[in-house]
Amino acid sequence: MIALRKGWIIGLKPGASLTISENCGLFCIFLITIIIQQVVSPGGKNLKLQALNGFKDVLPGDVELWQHVESTARNVFARYDFSEIRLPILEPTELFARSIGETTDIVEKEMYTFVDKKITMRPEATASLIRAYIEHGLYVQKPVQRLFTIGPMFRHERPQKGRLRQFHQMDVEVLGSQNPRVDAELVAMGAMLLQELGISVSLELNSLGCPACRPAYRLQLQDFLVQRLGTLCDDCKRRSTTNPLRVLDCKNPGCRAQVSNAPSILEHLCPECDRHFAEVQAGLGQLGVKYSLNKFMVRGLDYYTRTTFEFITTDLGAQAAVGAGGRYDGLIEQLGGPKGAPGIGFALGMERLVLLLQQNAGGESLGSRYPDLFIAALGPSASEFCFGLAHELRSLDLRVALDLEGRSLKSQMKQADKARASRVLIVGEDELKAGRGVLRDMKTKDEQQAELRADVLQRTLRPAKN
Repeated sequence: MIALRKGWIIGLKPGASLTISENCGLFCIFLITIIIQQVVSPGGKNLKLQALNGFKDVLPGDVELWQHVESTARNVFARYDFSEIRLPILEPTELFARSIGETTDIVEKEMYTFVDKKITMRPEATASLIRAYIEHGLYVQKPVQRLFTIGPMFRHERPQKGRLRQFHQMDVEVLGSQNPRVDAELVAMGAMLLQELGISVSLELNSLGCPACRPAYRLQLQDFLVQRLGTLCDDCKRRSTTNPLRVLDCKNPGCRAQVSNAPSILEHLCPECDRHFAEVQAGLGQLGVKYSLNKFMVRGLDYYTRTTFEFITTDLGAQAAVGAGGRYDGLIEQLGGPKGAPGIGFALGMERLVLLLQQNAGGESLGSRYPDLFIAALGPSASEFCFGLAHELRSLDLRVALDLEGRSLKSQMKQADKARASRVLIVGEDELKAGRGVLRDMKTKDEQQAELRADVLQRTLRPAKN
């Protein structure tokens, strides 16, 4: 039994309820509900099938960019001795309530939750990664764990450029070290990745202190905000008592103006936090990483302590973070892990990285998706022969396209041109008898005879392969 609420996939909208028979699979019900609501209107008329609002298909022309980002990231992460971990999409709701914070926008407004099962589609990866770190005793296997994961996250927020309801992140974490050089190294690694992708960013840095020094600052900030309650938005009025640091992160222009003279947490750090932050800055200086201090950067999650940072771009039309993170020295213990176990990490938004790459390329492709060779077969015998030849060439690590529909040579040449193949091998009945086809360079239009053997063709084509 599914309790429906008009216009939504029930059980996923915050505050909606979902009742599921124990005999039905969770995902079966989820998919059936999508089909019912997307295909049939209240009047019973068929609707056009399309992706849900805030959910997007990644088409073949774009997948290569995604793969380029992922492979570049894996290469950089490996140089810093990080290992990949793969995590489930569904987690207990309590995991995120305890880690992210019950008064954050994510938990209050944005999570997709199956209410009666107390299960949530993950809105971020750090909590899931720490859950796995604790559950599998990774801290016993290795005192300091360097881990990363890549995958989809889910938040119910207003879709906009580079921000979707299903979005993808690369999440990187170092668990088990509170050395400030780890902070500097992690930030430097993020900067290196963005540089190798050709993405221009600025780095903003802050410290949020620790449980020893933050309470006093929180009280002072609260007093500051109480005097300005009448000028704050409704969310900030509520946050001024429940979570005053989040007021500093409000995007409302009126609220931003009111907090421009708010006390800075950097002036309230305890000696230990002050020393830690100074060493982080010294480490960044040693590694040649440029940054600026932003005393109002608090991040949207409650678990951050000490170092926080953001990689900012203005190339998407407005200032936007392409990646961000920070230290969370109390979170592992809070979730049931070793006492005092520290951690730090950051996440990069894949959609925004891909948008920036597309923008920087000016419509040009990376070129990896184009065939090395298009085989134009003319006639039944040639078609049968080329069917096997294409398979042999593919086994030799060549990207080969082959027409299997028996089209004319003119039609196949148009097809090869549209596919942007580097070369075309023309094989008709006469060429098949002679054992030599016509190899045409699609850029220069030069033609040559080519022996119809896979190994010979591979040697001929290899210089043309990127």
